[in-house]
Amino acid sequence: MTTATSLQSANGSGRSAELLVSVIMPVFNAEQTLRKSVDSVLRQTLANLELVLVDDCSRDGSARIMREYASADSRVKIVSQPANAGVAEARNAGLRAASGSHVAFLDSDDWWDPRKLELQLAQMQESGALVSYAGYQRVAEDGHLLSCVEPPAEIAYGDMLKSNHIGNLTGVYDRRLGDVPFVRMGHEDYVFWLDRVRRAGHAVRVRHEGPLAYYLVRNGSVSSNKLRAARWQWRVYRESEHLTLWQACWYMFHYVRHALSKRGLAAV
Repeated sequence: MTTATSLQSANGSGRSAELLVSVIMPVFNAEQTLRKSVDSVLRQTLANLELVLVDDCSRDGSARIMREYASADSRVKIVSQPANAGVAEARNAGLRAASGSHVAFLDSDDWWDPRKLELQLAQMQESGALVSYAGYQRVAEDGHLLSCVEPPAEIAYGDMLKSNHIGNLTGVYDRRLGDVPFVRMGHEDYVFWLDRVRRAGHAVRVRHEGPLAYYLVRNGSVSSNKLRAARWQWRVYRESEHLTLWQACWYMFHYVRHALSKRGLAAV
C-alpha cells in the first residue's frame, strides 16, 4: 500500500510527517446510503486520512451508524450540529474540525474508487499542484450509469468561469491555500472551487483512465432544475465574482454552450 508518507519520502520534500487528508462528509438522514459512502473512504489505499462526519441534526438512524464507525476506526471523528443548518454550514463545521494538510469532500450518498486519494496525492506531490480533481460517473438511483464526466487535464480560473470543471466529490486542495467558508447561494460548491483555483493559479486532473468517483443523481434533485441552475450561475458571476455585465454575458454564453455540449445538443 502506498501512503502519503512514502510519497513524500520519495521526492525528498521533507513534509512527510505532515501529510494527512481530511475528508469532510455532511450527513443528514442518510442511513440508506451512508455505509457505502463511508466504506469507500475508509477503504482508500491512502492510509493517512481522517474522516470528519458532520451530523446535521439527522432524525433517522444516521447518528447510530456514525457512532459505530467512530468506535471501530480511530480515523473517524463526529461533529454534531445543534440544529439542521444545511450542507454548506455542515461543510464549514467540518473544515473547522479538520486537522489535515489536505482537504477533500464527499457527500453521504456518493462514493469513491479505492485509489482516488492515493493517485491524487501522488500527482500533487509530483507536479506541485495545490488543487486536484478527477473524472466521475453519474449514477441513477436504480443503479444504471447515466454519463461519465471527463474534465480537462488542467484548468485555470478563466476556464472555471466558463464551466465548473471540478465536481465537489472529486476535488482535493492543499491547505497552504488557506481555508474559506462555503457560502449559501445555490452554487456554493462552484463558488468554493472558483476560489481554490484562483488562489492556486491552476488545478490538475489526476492522470487516470475512467472515473474515480461516483455521483448519485436523485430523481427531482435541485441540481436537475436547469433554469434554476442558470439563475444561480448568473448570481455567481455578478454577486460572488463581481464581473461586469459584459463579462458576465460572455462567460454565461460559454456556460450554456458547455452545458448543451455535455448533453450532445451543441458542438463542442
